[in-house]
Amino acid sequence: MAEEVWVGTWRPHRPRGPIMALYSSPGPKYLIPPTTGFVKHTPTKLRAPAYSFRGAPMLLAENCSPGPRYSVNPKILRTGKDLGPAYSILGRYHTKTTLTPGPGDYFPEKSTKHVFDSAPSHSISARTKTFRVDSTPGPAAYMLPMVMGPHTIGKVSQPSFSIKGRSKLGSFSDDLHKTPGPAAYRQTDVQVTKFKAPQYTMAARVEPPGDKTLKPGPGAHSPEKVTMTRPCAPVVSFGIKHSDYMTPLVVDVD
Repeated sequence: MAEEVWVGTWRPHRPRGPIMALYSSPGPKYLIPPTTGFVKHTPTKLRAPAYSFRGAPMLLAENCSPGPRYSVNPKILRTGKDLGPAYSILGRYHTKTTLTPGPGDYFPEKSTKHVFDSAPSHSISARTKTFRVDSTPGPAAYMLPMVMGPHTIGKVSQPSFSIKGRSKLGSFSDDLHKTPGPAAYRQTDVQVTKFKAPQYTMAARVEPPGDKTLKPGPGAHSPEKVTMTRPCAPVVSFGIKHSDYMTPLVVDVD
């Protein structure tokens, strides 16, 4: 009878994976951090110290510590070098000295009037230009007005005439019409309206085209040095003219 309750071929079975409806929490993707170990330990619990076992460290090729391998100078103490006074040969030090006046720069004999009481003394010098007391103009600073000519002041002047050049306004050369004259026009070239006559020009002499490079002359050749048609060039040597084994010809003149 129990098998007849289910309709079809479906039967209850265990789910193959997690189903969100079976969990009341946000879901299976959130995991509680572990309380054991060192990595990803829960921050709400105390974490015990963890120890790790490692191998022996590798021996360094060069020791970087200040060990006995450094030979410390025995003369160097914690307060410095334990040495006696040592001297070296050096040049003379150049010290910067300021130039101060010496005994010869003072003149005590001229300080009598400043130390002891002396009578007033006067000196004659030129007039100074910067301390002029009299700054009013003198008689030479005034100039009397002219009494001759048309520009007199306080005097009656006679009529004066002046001779000037001829004015162009109203003269015979004045152009009242303002029109151009015959000389204002340029003569038209006859060849513009007539048949143009043949024109000739004198030009420089025309040279025919040719090779203008320098050619070697007869003296530039050395036929005696040619070795293409003969074994070698002619060689001249200085030697004996006759053989030593031939009897020379002796002609008896007597």
